[in-house]
Formats: sequence, C-alpha cells, structure tokens
Amino acid sequence: MSRETFTLAAAQVEPVYHDKEGTLDKTCEWIEHAGAAGADLVVFPETYFPGYPYWRGSVSIPRWTELMVDLQKNSLHVDDEAIDTIGDAVADADLNLVLGTNELSDRHGSETVYNSLFYFDSNGDLMGRHRKLMPTHEERAIWGRGDPSSLETYETDIGQLGGLICYENHMSLSKAALQAKGEEIHAAVWPGFWEQHTHPGNKTRATDTEAIETCDIYPAVREYAFETQSFVVSASAYMDEDLPDGFSEDELGFNVGAGGSMLVNPAGIVKAGPLIDEEGLLTAEFDRDERRATKAYFDAMGHYSRWDAVSLDVSQDSLDPIRTDAPKSPERDRDPSKKPISPARVQEIAETYDVPIEAVEAVISDLQ
Repeated sequence: MSRETFTLAAAQVEPVYHDKEGTLDKTCEWIEHAGAAGADLVVFPETYFPGYPYWRGSVSIPRWTELMVDLQKNSLHVDDEAIDTIGDAVADADLNLVLGTNELSDRHGSETVYNSLFYFDSNGDLMGRHRKLMPTHEERAIWGRGDPSSLETYETDIGQLGGLICYENHMSLSKAALQAKGEEIHAAVWPGFWEQHTHPGNKTRATDTEAIETCDIYPAVREYAFETQSFVVSASAYMDEDLPDGFSEDELGFNVGAGGSMLVNPAGIVKAGPLIDEEGLLTAEFDRDERRATKAYFDAMGHYSRWDAVSLDVSQDSLDPIRTDAPKSPERDRDPSKKPISPARVQEIAETYDVPIEAVEAVISDLQ
C-alpha cells in the first residue's frame, strides 16, 4: 500500500562538469541533503551526471570529438561501481531516486552514449532505466535513440513512478503510454529554463520568473499533471556563469542552465517553484487525496476514458543488432510448419482426395 502523504524533491544541483568522480561525490551529498529534508523521492535534472552538453553546436568537429570521448569516460554505466555507491547513499537516505545521466551503452562493442533516467528504489536497488527515445535537434549528434522497451513505470512505496526527458514531456502518445502503465508520480527533467522568442529554435537562458510567460516547460508540466492526474517533479538543470575547467566561454553557447525546477500536484497547481538561477533543493508535501479529488472530476484512466474510440499501441521492443527469430527469406514465414510445398506433393494430395490441383493450390495459398 502506497503512503497517503509524501514529500517530493527536485535537486537543482550543478554537476562537477565532465568530472565523474566529482559529480558522484556531489550526487551522494545532495541525496543525503534530500533525506535529511524528509524527501521520499528526489529527482535530478536531465543528464545531470556529469552535465548537459551545452557545447553542442558550438565547437569544431575535432573539438566535438575530444568532448565526446571525455563524455564517454565520465558517463555512468549500469554495471559501474558508481551505481553501488549511489545505491548505498539512497538506502541511507531512505528515499527513492530518479537520476538524469549520460549513460554509456552496456552493449558489448558499443561506446554510444544515451540520455537516460536511472530509477532507484528506497533500498538503493537500480529498478530500471529510461533512454530518451528521440534526441532533439543537434542532440542527435551526441546521443543514441532509446529502446521502446524503456518506456516503463516502476512500483515504489509512494506510488507508481515514471519519467520523461525534455521534449518527450510534450509527446502525447508517450505520455499516454506511461498513464496506461499506471503512472502516479512523474519525473520531468530538462536542461534548464529559458525565454522563448517566437519559436523553439530561438531561446535564451531565463533570468527571472517572468520567463514562465514564454518557456514551454511551465505549461507543459502543469498540463502533464492535469491530463494524467499525476504528481509531477520537474527538475531543471543549473549551471552558474563561472566557466568549468577546460572550457572557453564561446564553447558553451547553448547554456540555458538557469534551473527552473517545479513541483506540481495532479490538478496542475504549482506547489513550489520555479526556482530560477540558483542551486537548491526544492521540496513540497503532497497528499494522495489531491489525486483522488482530481480523478473524482476527471479520471483519464477510468470514467473519462473512451478506449473504444481511441486506443494506443505500445512497443516493448529492444533495439538489438542480432535477430535470432528473423525469417530466412521474405517468402518464408517464421513458422517452420509453413514451408513451401513441392509440386509433386500438391499432385499427390489432389489424387488422394480426388480434387482438382487448382483447388489444392488455392487452399495452400490461403493457409500460407
């Protein structure tokens, strides 16, 4: 049985940029802070570990290659010792964790990096991961595309937990998939907060809360909460204006890391945030009756649904390089019982049952 009341937290924390060990230490430190603050769940921003690639689109190809290699070396891996370290911190803090991270592929022979969410339960166990299904714009030169199978929710002691990354929170069908999987608490993670000027390709880092008038994040997380009747932790990345070691000012041309984290109830009411242009731990207490009251009026998985009118097909596929079940040819079905029948066998069947050969051929064709 899930708890009736719980505290949600967004860790708007600056990573030690491109530094695995430094970011690991800071991650554990802020998990401890969240536990001390009474948080039952803490969410870290998009690719917090070890930082969002604000250098995308701002560097030469040789420099891009250097930075990609550096990112590979400093990203997390599901079998990394750092996972155990983080899990121990989570267990000590007695909370659940959603960690935004650059993830190094665990497929043998691959060095691809993914934009991922790692889910830890309150025992410190890694429950699973979500990889961003479609990196946005120039991000496609940084990250691979995620597996459809990672569009999943996880059972925790405070409710069914799911999450999406950045513009995935605008994707109607991805939202519907998590809702259909019973999501009750949603982690929405972002690379910052911005002022949008006329279109998504023309944005600048937010400087104050007036950015809510143009930043798509603000309406997105409120609508996500209302349309799915979920509690939403929106965790946005923060980077101060001091340059990280090894970077020049013109290399971080996309730095929108102004924070902007928010905590929203299932009626779309913002209970905390947005926290702009500072590092901090945003917390708020929630009651499951806030969800019940919204669902009493509008239950998107119950009395307000019309699955006979609109339904959803969700793939559970993993993107694997080898298909052991693939057909040997386009003409042959995967079912071994449907092998081609020889002309001699067709004639034998026709003679045995005293029917025209054409009739036998027609039946075989229908069966195959």
